[in-house]
Amino acid sequence: MKHRLSFGFYNIFANNVIEVTADEGIEMTLEMVDECHDFMNKNVEGDFALLINRIHNYTYTYEAKLSIASYEGLKALAFVCYSDESLLVTKQLQESRSFDQWQYPIYSGLNLGWQEAYQWLDNELATIKAN
Repeated sequence: MKHRLSFGFYNIFANNVIEVTADEGIEMTLEMVDECHDFMNKNVEGDFALLINRIHNYTYTYEAKLSIASYEGLKALAFVCYSDESLLVTKQLQESRSFDQWQYPIYSGLNLGWQEAYQWLDNELATIKAN
């Protein structure tokens, strides 16, 4: 089910993989991150995975980088990037969150990366549920 937030879309799939697609050119702020957290708390139950679909180019404020994707129940995270700029921003986010020891893959959207990311996240959730 697709939901519109002020900065982009959240698409919740039946298996609790959630696709996030932000609008072109936005700067993700702490207020937008709070909106994400509110949305997740109201619409998602149990363990879930995030597929960040970076089809558009956008950036994060410093504060947003420090608090994004810190959800209870988040078990897996993957990025799909379609441009060098998007890949660079994603790697900078990864570096700024190194204290979290995130282990997430980055896929190329130009090489069927969305499908690969979705399958990887689905497998991660299935493994967690099996244990």
